[in-house]
Amino acid sequence: MNNKEQLQKRIHQTELQLKRLTQNCSGSTICEDLYNSLILQKAILKKQLDDLNKNPVIENIKKLIPRQKKLICDYFE
Repeated sequence: MNNKEQLQKRIHQTELQLKRLTQNCSGSTICEDLYNSLILQKAILKKQLDDLNKNPVIENIKKLIPRQKKLICDYFE
């Protein structure tokens, strides 16, 4: 099993835990803290999966090309 499949499996398990928690949660602070930590864990796993899907060569090229930053005042000219 490769790293992508492991991450997808962990994301799926986290989603199942979130579903179970919302069904059985009584609104206590412990449930809310656990729910928030699971949401953060899911977001971290998704970010790791996105990073694996990125092509490192293209990302290095994007870093070399300078981008002109837009300022808020540029929209009101």
